[in-house]
Amino acid sequence: MSLMYSAETHQNLLARIPSVTGRELSAWLRAVEDGPSLHRAEERIDWLRRTYDISYGYAKAIVHEHDLRRAAARMSQ
Repeated sequence: MSLMYSAETHQNLLARIPSVTGRELSAWLRAVEDGPSLHRAEERIDWLRRTYDISYGYAKAIVHEHDLRRAAARMSQ
C-alpha cells in the first residue's frame, strides 16, 4: 500500500489518533490484527471505517502502520 502523503504527515496522523479516536494506537493495531483476515489494504481500511466509525485518513494511517510493523517483524526473523 503506498502512502499518498509524506512520512512526516503519516507520523502526525498517528500522533493524533489517541486524541481523535479515544483509543491508543496499540489498541487500533490489535484491532486490525484481531479483525477479519482481509488481504487488501483497502478492504481493511473499509472494515475499520465501518466497524469503528473513523475517518478514511486515520483508518488508512492505522492500516499502513500495521503493515509497516508486520513487514519489519518479518524482516527481523
